Amino acid sequence: MFAIHFLENNIAVLNQVLRRIPEVNEAIRIKGRNGKVLSIEQVSDSKYFVHVEFEKIVEKSKVPGKDDRKKRR
Repeated sequence: MFAIHFLENNIAVLNQVLRRIPEVNEAIRIKGRNGKVLSIEQVSDSKYFVHVEFEKIVEKSKVPGKDDRKKRR
């Protein structure tokens, strides 16, 4: 069992205890976001830092003509 710390830009995203260490360039899904393993750093015998790069989130733009407020009578 290994303690795996997933990091994005040196910010902890997720810490898990896993039986298998992910490989470099492996596709991974964390918290509903798709990503790719960039590098793996071994800190101690059973502790690893896994650096991950997530795909950018594309926000949907709102339609400017639609008004969500209630209409007055």
